[in-house]
Amino acid sequence: MTEQATGAPKPQPRARNGGQQPTSVPAQAPRITGAQSLIRALEEVGADTVFGIPGGCILPAYDPMMDSSRVRHVLVRHEQGAGHAATGYAQATGRVGVCMATSGPGATNLVTPLADAHMDSVPIVAITGQVASGSIGTDAFQEADICGISMPVTKHNFLVKDPDEIPRTIAEAFHIASTGRPGPVLVDIAKDALQNETVFQWPPTAELPGYRPVTKPHGKQIREAAKLIGEARRPILYVGGGVMKAGATAELKVLAELTGAPVTTTLMGIGAFPDSHPQHLGMPGMHGTVAAVTALQKADLIVALGARFDDRVTGKLDSFAPYAKIVHADIDPAEIGKNRAADVPIVGDAREVLADLVVALQTEQSERPGEPGDRYADWWAMLDRWRQTYPLGYDKPEDGSLAPQQVIKRIGELAPEGTVFAAGVGQHQMWAAHFIDYEQPATWLNSGGLGTMGYAVPAALGAKVGMPDRAVWAIDGDGCFQMTNQELVTAALNGAPIKVAIINNGALGMVRQWQTLFYNQRYSNTVLHDGEQGEPSRGTRVPDFVKLAEAMGCVGIRCEDPDELDAVIEKANAINDRPVVVDFIVHEDAMVWPMVAAGTSNDEVMAARGVRPDFGDSDD
Repeated sequence: MTEQATGAPKPQPRARNGGQQPTSVPAQAPRITGAQSLIRALEEVGADTVFGIPGGCILPAYDPMMDSSRVRHVLVRHEQGAGHAATGYAQATGRVGVCMATSGPGATNLVTPLADAHMDSVPIVAITGQVASGSIGTDAFQEADICGISMPVTKHNFLVKDPDEIPRTIAEAFHIASTGRPGPVLVDIAKDALQNETVFQWPPTAELPGYRPVTKPHGKQIREAAKLIGEARRPILYVGGGVMKAGATAELKVLAELTGAPVTTTLMGIGAFPDSHPQHLGMPGMHGTVAAVTALQKADLIVALGARFDDRVTGKLDSFAPYAKIVHADIDPAEIGKNRAADVPIVGDAREVLADLVVALQTEQSERPGEPGDRYADWWAMLDRWRQTYPLGYDKPEDGSLAPQQVIKRIGELAPEGTVFAAGVGQHQMWAAHFIDYEQPATWLNSGGLGTMGYAVPAALGAKVGMPDRAVWAIDGDGCFQMTNQELVTAALNGAPIKVAIINNGALGMVRQWQTLFYNQRYSNTVLHDGEQGEPSRGTRVPDFVKLAEAMGCVGIRCEDPDELDAVIEKANAINDRPVVVDFIVHEDAMVWPMVAAGTSNDEVMAARGVRPDFGDSDD
């Protein structure tokens, strides 16, 4: 992620005497309000869209925004929608997403999307109004300490009480959000700071003496990593979302093909390496492919690039990858060694790391005869056997109803090239990760770390606003959809014709799967449909999603028959003047496989219910 890509200027250095360097200001510079200064600062950092809702304390900022020809405001229906839309915008475009809310409940409604962006390292700036500076701490109407509340879930936050500080704070917020390890930054501005007058000065001076992200990796560590790769016989590249954040997908492909090593991409890394590439094993983790999960377990070297060894990938940590040495490259030094000790730690931007690794490996290979394929022949023989024996698949329901995997797979196959897919959280998220092919970066958006239900619709809205020429599908569940579907109104009224596929199984699907496997089929409070518990599901019918979609200014379609599946999807793809919602009624008993049960070792991966892979005795 570069400053040029985000539009954020690099703040100017401070003067040696500790004071601020003078900024050239005309002798008769007009005085403007802090609110006007805020909008001008947003224009200068390149923000073109703000998702938000006005309210008392932020209201002064909304008046000058009306006069801006460079900043578009999208009026959402809930502040959580604003935050997720800003995240979807940022993930799809690579630019900083912006959301805005008033004080108190408006600000606290942003906490979930801030936490979501923080876990997934997404660059957004949230601007909130605050009560007047003299009222802070008095429990004034709609007062909340949003800086204190959000501190654990933001990369940084600011409380601004002086209108003179607004331009500098906005510039710093965008710089912090988009550099180093990206993340959310909150700017809380007191109402009187927005109302009082100031003189707008640009570019501002910097006051970030402790913020110096390391981007260039140390040469010694690169050489050590190249040496381990050259010695390995069962290496694997474990690729996380940091590779895409760094814009390093081209460099990754060069490294992968240079080494000949297998590649696995995490849930946040999907799209960083083409799914169709023969070296790609798929996604690792709790619901990863058998080949990817087992390759990590059997590897003698794991090269982790912008990934964080989270529990969904490692399973039971003390049994994870017992034979492997670890090369761990990350721009955030706090991630290295946090969960798994690294034999070679590399702090740096993924793009710089990959570029330097390629050069070092070329030197290493010139000193070691033999093609990588020769060295890894036995390794690839095992990997290919696992891929062929335990491929991804699904069974069609015996009653002739729609399989959810079938629906999602056909959506992916019939979608226009370059379509962006945003998923909610749960079974449909895992199926969308597995059964849609992702050949390009930034075409898969989801809530990976926080697992936020309700993410898909507003994130798809944000992606469509940021990438209006791309088709955008939201793959959602009937449970997730009921959390944030009000943002369909926002999409309809703002010319954002997203397409929403509701994978409607009449239940909170992933929770129901766990109840089936671990709670003796006691389905406590996971049934969403209007029938009696125990009856076959016909999907959630209250509300009627077709009527709801129509009431919100969208086209509503229902599909229950597999014979109509392609025609319905093609009809949805052909409608581009308003949002489309397709209610796919699917079988309720479908499960996500493969699966590693929570708290167990990845060695216990199940390819399907009752099917444990047999890896033989020669794999060790």
